[in-house]
Amino acid sequence: MFAGTTGRACRRHLAPATRAFSSRLEALRSRLREEESSSTLDDFLYHRPQEGAEAPNAMAFAAQMKSGDAPRSEPAPALFDRFRRPHTYLRVSLTERCSLRCVYCMPEGGVDLTPNARLLSVEETLRLASVFVRAGVDKIRLTGGEPTVRRDIVDVVAALNELRPTGLRTIAMTSNGIALPRLLPQLHAAGLDKLNISLDTLNREAFVSLTRRDGLAKVLRGIDLGIELGMRPLKVNCVLIAGQNEHEMLDFARLTLAKPIDVRFIEYMPFGGNNWEEDTMVPQRAVLQTLQQTFDGIESVPTDKHDVAVSWRLPGAVGTVSFISSMTQPFCSGCNRLRLTADGNLKVCLFGSDELSLRDALRGGASDDELLVLVGGALQKKHARHAGLPVDEIVRNTSRPMTTIGG
Repeated sequence: MFAGTTGRACRRHLAPATRAFSSRLEALRSRLREEESSSTLDDFLYHRPQEGAEAPNAMAFAAQMKSGDAPRSEPAPALFDRFRRPHTYLRVSLTERCSLRCVYCMPEGGVDLTPNARLLSVEETLRLASVFVRAGVDKIRLTGGEPTVRRDIVDVVAALNELRPTGLRTIAMTSNGIALPRLLPQLHAAGLDKLNISLDTLNREAFVSLTRRDGLAKVLRGIDLGIELGMRPLKVNCVLIAGQNEHEMLDFARLTLAKPIDVRFIEYMPFGGNNWEEDTMVPQRAVLQTLQQTFDGIESVPTDKHDVAVSWRLPGAVGTVSFISSMTQPFCSGCNRLRLTADGNLKVCLFGSDELSLRDALRGGASDDELLVLVGGALQKKHARHAGLPVDEIVRNTSRPMTTIGG
């Protein structure tokens, strides 16, 4: 527990580990000392000058971050990939544990959990969050596993809330909804702005089959409570799986007629141990065609260029229906997301197996600007689409189970 954690605690450096620094970290330090008096951070990361713009000196930028005076009109150069996509959205997995066992997320036998000693501590998570925010990240989403299984989840949100003066605008969370009737008022008061709730069926028996747990009533209460608290648009994520719940798509869509929610149909994606097959995926075009045949006058709704979903509104509806079509209509061109796993690895693409251990860098004594350089280096290897994998390799995805990546 860490009740009373302040912004200063978020930025506190942990004592260096007793083991020797990695050769990579030592090389970074040497290069950064050169950068202080010669070239720029942008030059270091991209190995070329930026025409028409002068990037800040690496050490000067680090000093600005520490003083809280870093300009945020544009993210730090380290947050741009080689396709000039700015990454201002960080998804932070707080735990690999979950209170459900959803078939598309976790193997039936569960997963091998990472030993606690290899997971990020609260202080390490908050320090990394501070580094990202000061570099230009303005939205953080808490994921898992299930983030609400953390006993200190309210304190985590409160600590992140103290990063708002340095540029954080949105604190969001994705939850299975089971604990929300008990925790949501506290989370909202602590600073939680946005909420996504995962729900794949409105039928109790089907809920038990899909999640291997009985908790539908709690999830539905969590949705209504979020609406009562004014968390709009509250998003309901529904993974459609052929032969299991695709027949409920119209029932989900009708929820938007009276409730100010965004029901988001997500294409089933392949991850380690979830038994994905092509014929189990329900493509966006099939769902949209069914909605258009059922609801005369359904209209498209404009969305932000960084939004993963395309949205539609049923006639007279107060909410919206959206589609996240990672498999059939990728949205990689507008990707602005980074993922930090519970064990401290940075993933620049959900489908990629490459990961960078920021945990090891932290415990090796890395400074904030050294961490930022590592992030920039990882982003320079990010591909234009789906980790550079062809479709047939994506469907053989050997990446971790979703619960250990962070949903």
